[in-house]
Amino acid sequence: MSFCGSYRHDDVHFLLKRLTPPPFVDLASKERLIQSGARHYSEMLSPEALPSARYLQVFKASFAANRQRMARDCLSLGAIIAARCSGPIALLSLVRAGTPIGVIVRHLLHSVMGRKVVHYSLSIIRDRGLDEVALQHVLDKHAPESIAFIDGWTGKGVISRVLEQAVNDFNRRYSTAIDSGLYVLADLAGTAAAAASSADYLIPSSILNATISGLVSRSVLNESIGPGDFHGCVYYDALADQDLSREFADGMIAEAIAQAAAAGIPEAEPIDRAKVALVAAEFLRATMGRYGVSDQNLVKPGIGEATRVLLRRVPGLLILRDADAPDVAHLKVLGAEKSVRMIVDPDLPYQAVSLIRSARDG
Repeated sequence: MSFCGSYRHDDVHFLLKRLTPPPFVDLASKERLIQSGARHYSEMLSPEALPSARYLQVFKASFAANRQRMARDCLSLGAIIAARCSGPIALLSLVRAGTPIGVIVRHLLHSVMGRKVVHYSLSIIRDRGLDEVALQHVLDKHAPESIAFIDGWTGKGVISRVLEQAVNDFNRRYSTAIDSGLYVLADLAGTAAAAASSADYLIPSSILNATISGLVSRSVLNESIGPGDFHGCVYYDALADQDLSREFADGMIAEAIAQAAAAGIPEAEPIDRAKVALVAAEFLRATMGRYGVSDQNLVKPGIGEATRVLLRRVPGLLILRDADAPDVAHLKVLGAEKSVRMIVDPDLPYQAVSLIRSARDG
């Protein structure tokens, strides 16, 4: 059964099985298990700590500084989806970075563009694919052509490729015609079907965890999930006093509606996907060679992915293009709190990159 997390019931239907909190695995142990192949990352959760007071100050500053940009991009992305879906829309955000974006875009599709839209949030997992039980649940209620997948950004493009493969396989098995394209605010990999931008800018919702995503954990796929179950999650009701999910979404929606009233709906930035993809591929090749990284999964390009590493993995190195750029202030705070080595590379094609520490390094 779906639930709405800490959002309003019309904001989102999480297609996730709520789990009793499992035994949490500390970050160092989790990293060793992942990199040794003993456990898949989706089988484990680490405890989520509340952000420090200093980090929350940086979040609020980033929200103020990037509010107009993100609102504009949410409007542009909504307009793209509205143009490509002629009837009612079933907006499917990918848990959990896509969830706040889906909440915002759903409101804009309805209130600004006058479209009938329902928003679901479902799980997709690298190496494991899309939650087909959740997808079938949507198809029981909505036509295949109504579906639009939405996320926050692409990093290396792994999730957009996993989505494409999973949906194409589903279409072949069940003779459906679901569009496997992914809609994002920022396409750093050149792998999204459409995006508002390809710029690596700070999307404020990327720098917090459950307290910006409806108090829902990253999705889980382990022995707790039966054949007919949705992928799982933990609901962090103990963090309710610090929850910013509704406040953030409401503020972004209000900003976007004001922009639309004042200047109409902006067009998305033209993106040369082939050029963006080439830059991404060359960056990955050069970075793995320069730093002796043998597993591309340890390289996380872009502000959003770099932040995720510092929040929930064991970082080995933080690389910044400009250490004084406002968009990376939160990364410097996190890096200092976790004693992560930081270097500056002015030739970086992104504002930030994190390298996960190899388990072989101890």
